Amino acid sequence: MAAIQSFSATHPGDPQPGDLIEIFRPAYQHWALYLGDGYIINVTPVDEGPPATFSSAKSVFSRKARVRMQLLKDVVGNDSYHINNKYDGTYAPLPVEEIIRRAEYLIDQEVSYDLLGNNCEHFVTLLRYGEGVSDQAKRAIGAIGFVTAAAGAFSLLGLLRSRSRERQY
Repeated sequence: MAAIQSFSATHPGDPQPGDLIEIFRPAYQHWALYLGDGYIINVTPVDEGPPATFSSAKSVFSRKARVRMQLLKDVVGNDSYHINNKYDGTYAPLPVEEIIRRAEYLIDQEVSYDLLGNNCEHFVTLLRYGEGVSDQAKRAIGAIGFVTAAAGAFSLLGLLRSRSRERQY
């Protein structure tokens, strides 16, 4: 497996049309699809002014997003990114012409957004593979499940303790 190389707005690397771009934000990863000539397509919050970069807490909980064509360097800003077609081993990429045609059709459209079920990674993988997948969402759902299970276990322990105290009196 080749080493993953990170890029930035000042060192853009060589993405090819149809490549998935993973952008490393401080608390999460944002995903875009490379169109060519320095442009990407991605989803941004509807209620956030330009350049909407999904960097605010408000954007993560937004229920609507707008599909935008933007310069990769503008979306990346001071963050780093890498080309990450990580699902190519599981899903066959669509022909590049089809990916680009589908992406261009969606520019400026408003779409639903859901952090766990329909996020930026789901959006770009749907364009590339015809299948919306997100490891980031799977990890979040797993963490939520763990926290829920742990809270349930602590609640059950508290209930058992309170019942055992009631019997002592």
